[in-house]
Amino acid sequence: MSYTPHTPDEQRRMLDAIGVDSLEALFDAIPGRARFPELGLPAPLSELELDAELRRLASRNTGIDAGPCFLGAGAWRHFVPATVDYVLQRGEFYTAYTPYQPELSQGMLQAMFEYQTMICRLTGMEVSNASHYDGATSLAEAVLLALDATKDARTGIVMSPSVHLHHRGVVETYLRGSDAELRVPDDPTVAAADLADMVDERTAALVLQTPNVLGRLERLDGIAEAVHGKGALLIVAVDPIALGLFRPPGEFGADVVVADGQPLGLAPSFGGPSLGIFATRRAHIRRLAGRLVGETADADGRRGYVLTLATREQHIRRARATSNICTNSALGALAAATYLATVGKAGLRRIAELCFHKSHYAADRIAAIDGVAVNPDAPQAPFFKEFVVELPVPAAEANARLHDGHGIVGGFDLGRFFPGYGNRMLVAVTETNTRAEIDRLVAALREIVS
Repeated sequence: MSYTPHTPDEQRRMLDAIGVDSLEALFDAIPGRARFPELGLPAPLSELELDAELRRLASRNTGIDAGPCFLGAGAWRHFVPATVDYVLQRGEFYTAYTPYQPELSQGMLQAMFEYQTMICRLTGMEVSNASHYDGATSLAEAVLLALDATKDARTGIVMSPSVHLHHRGVVETYLRGSDAELRVPDDPTVAAADLADMVDERTAALVLQTPNVLGRLERLDGIAEAVHGKGALLIVAVDPIALGLFRPPGEFGADVVVADGQPLGLAPSFGGPSLGIFATRRAHIRRLAGRLVGETADADGRRGYVLTLATREQHIRRARATSNICTNSALGALAAATYLATVGKAGLRRIAELCFHKSHYAADRIAAIDGVAVNPDAPQAPFFKEFVVELPVPAAEANARLHDGHGIVGGFDLGRFFPGYGNRMLVAVTETNTRAEIDRLVAALREIVS
C-alpha cells in the first residue's frame, strides 16, 4: 500500500500556496552532488548469499555462551527458563502493544497487573507501574517525581557516585535545561550515611544504589529517617535478583525503588532492550509515568483489568504532565512476570544465594593470587554478585589476554568509569558460572600477573 496520504491535486494546491513549481524545487538549496551521491554499494546478493554473509559477520562477535563470561556492570548473564521465551513468542502477546481497549486486551492487562503485584512484593513498595524502558529511564523518572513532589525551592538532587554512570548520564540529560542541580561527590567509596549528611533544605531527593556499581551492598539503616527529617525523598536503585535474598528498600523507608529488570528473564543482548522497574508509595501514585493497570468488575460482577489514572500521561495532561513517557516495555515486563512466576519465591532466593556464594568463592580464590587485591578500598564490605579486582597490569590488557589466550570474557574495565581505576576490573559471577569456570579464571589470572 502507498504511505503517501496526499493526492496529486492536494500536492499541487500546497505547492501553489507556498509558490513552488514542483516537489523537486523544494530541494534546490541542497547541492546536486549531495542529493544523489555515489554510494559505492556492492552488487546485490541472493537470499542464500546474504544469509551466509550475515552469519560470517556475526561470527566476529564473541558470544557469552562461547566460554566462561564474567562481564556484568549493568547487563548480566542469568539463566532464562524456557517458559519465558515460550510465553513471549505467543502471537497474542508478541504483537500486543497498546491495551487501551480493555475488552480486547484482557490477557496483556492481566499479565501487567500480575507484574505490578510481584514487583510491589519484591521491592516492599505499595505501587508499581508497568513499566519503563530500562533502569536508566526509571531512575530519571524517579528524580522527576521527587522534584515534582517536593516542589517549592527544592531543586537539588544528591546522588551517590557509585550509581551506575550510564544511568547517571540519563539523569543528567533529563535535567539539562532545568533549574535542578545534580550533586555527585568524586569519591566512589563514600558511605551512604555521609551522603545523607549532604541533604539540606534545597534537596529534593537522595539517590543510592545497592548493590552499587562496584557490587557493594549499602547500609540503608536510618538513611530514610535522616533524609525525611530534612524534607527530601529517598530513591534506591537495586538489583532485582538481590531482593530474593536481602531486605527490600521499602522496609528501610525508601520512597521510590527503581531497577533494571534485565536479570529477570531478559538476555543481555548487547545491552538491550531491557526493562525499567519503578515502584513507589501510594502517596505518589498520581505522579507515576508510564502505565498503571488496575483490577475492577464489569456490570455482571466479573473481574476485569483496565488502564487506570491515565490522566497522568502527557497525551492528556499535556503542559501539566510530569513526564513525556506514555509507553512501556510491555514485552520486557511480561518476561519479568513470567520469570518470577516460574522460579517463585524460593527459586529466586536460591538464585540469589548461588550468586552470593559463587561470587565470594571467586573473590577468595582471586585474592590468594600474589600481586592481586580484591575490593582494595573496602576489603571487609559486603558485596553481591560483583567485586573489584586490582591487578598489577591494566585491566584492558588482562581482558585481552583472557579472551585471546584462554577464551574467557573477563570483567568490566573500571578505568572507563573512574579516573585512576585503569588497573581494576569488575568481576561478575552469577548462578550460570560453574566452579570449573571460576577455577579456570583464577588460573588464567595467575598466569597473566606472574
